[in-house]
Amino acid sequence: MTTVADVVAAQADQWLDQLVEWLRIPSQSGDPALAGEVRRSAEWLAAALRSAGFPTVELWETPGLPSVYAEWPADDPDAPVALVYAHHDVQPVEPLEQWVRPPYEPRVEGDRLYARGVADDKGHVAMHLLGLRAHLEAGGRSAPAVTLKLLVEGEEESGSPHFPALLAAQRERLACDVVVVSDTGMWAEDVPSTVIGLRGMLYLHLDLVARDVDLHSGSFGGAVLNPATAVARILGRLHDDDGRVAVPGFYDGVVDPSDEERALIASLPFDEQEWLANAHSRVASGEAGWTTLERVWCRPTAEVNGFWGGHVGAGSKTIVPREAHAHVSFRIVAGQEPAKVREAVEAWLADCAPSGAQLSLEWEGDGVRACSTSLDAPALQALHRAMETAFGVPVRVTREGGSGPEADIQEALGVPLVYLGATLPDAGCHAPNENAHIPTLLKGAQSAAHLWDELAALGAETVRREHA
Repeated sequence: MTTVADVVAAQADQWLDQLVEWLRIPSQSGDPALAGEVRRSAEWLAAALRSAGFPTVELWETPGLPSVYAEWPADDPDAPVALVYAHHDVQPVEPLEQWVRPPYEPRVEGDRLYARGVADDKGHVAMHLLGLRAHLEAGGRSAPAVTLKLLVEGEEESGSPHFPALLAAQRERLACDVVVVSDTGMWAEDVPSTVIGLRGMLYLHLDLVARDVDLHSGSFGGAVLNPATAVARILGRLHDDDGRVAVPGFYDGVVDPSDEERALIASLPFDEQEWLANAHSRVASGEAGWTTLERVWCRPTAEVNGFWGGHVGAGSKTIVPREAHAHVSFRIVAGQEPAKVREAVEAWLADCAPSGAQLSLEWEGDGVRACSTSLDAPALQALHRAMETAFGVPVRVTREGGSGPEADIQEALGVPLVYLGATLPDAGCHAPNENAHIPTLLKGAQSAAHLWDELAALGAETVRREHA
């Protein structure tokens, strides 16, 4: 009897060659000069999906760059419908001098494949293609056990500017019982894990202008408003002495992690000193009463990303600057509404702003909501069983502190999200020498193959449930 593991092992070399071919396409969505390459990447993927057997494959155009959609109905019309979300665009590659070899010349070294986009996120899309082949061949099927849909975005690394509108326009085509997000990582090679939540985000640019010229500090210093000092004071008041964000109303609606989840987080093999070394830091810091992992996964934050004003060049220039500026980002968690957080921050800043100066605020978009998955969601339990079959050990749960379009997907489609990712912490995502651990990707492909059986066994109604 041919097993899923047998098929994955037999096809691994051919699969790797195909992935290498795709990785050679420099699909950087943030560089207008490479827009044609992003389109070429979409066309390459569309051809690969047709070759894999998908009867429906389409390029979905946006005002920016295209996404790829594919659909393969199950033989059983009542089978659950699963939508896989990933993206085919990649991050910029600078600084080039830190790459051992050019980022779009993929290379295999030992168990690692190095190239821009291999971990984030083309490797995950390829993982699903191999997993589907194994699912079909090992099961002797002509169609998957679930109706399988794929949506592979082309602008995720540029902030998904057109993605909410695409979701709204294609909501009926994307209707499903569960979304499988494959743009996340695992705790370690020998500690498989799945994500159960992502934080949301708001990004603010602040300007404080006191006058139309800089002034001589000897003639005017101490007698007129210094906007650099004023902004420094505002930013200094952003947190209280316990590390909590001091904006009134900021924590309204926050859903704290349950005691069960906190215990699961505490059970992870976490080495804080190793984490600090990776963070190039000496001590951990943040909101009192929470562990380091809880701070970066489960708690809302406010971070000053940049602050400047007046003279910043070489030499001395004794002035009272005319203006000062800051960038501040807010990570938000389940229960927080971006619009309400924005209102609270604006009201607080209005109270903090000094008289005699003009305060201007510019927000980047409408913000991104947080999203989470219940620990007892049937689809999550199905994913755990699938991964445990592939990896042979229990699966842990984690969160990720970053943000993405997953909340838009959850809001648009109204179904549970589960996360099947096979990126390891040392993959170098968004950094030079990005890489993927090939054996872990292959285990991820096995997990995907088993997942479709697990979901089919549950039935559509059960899969859609947020809680068991």
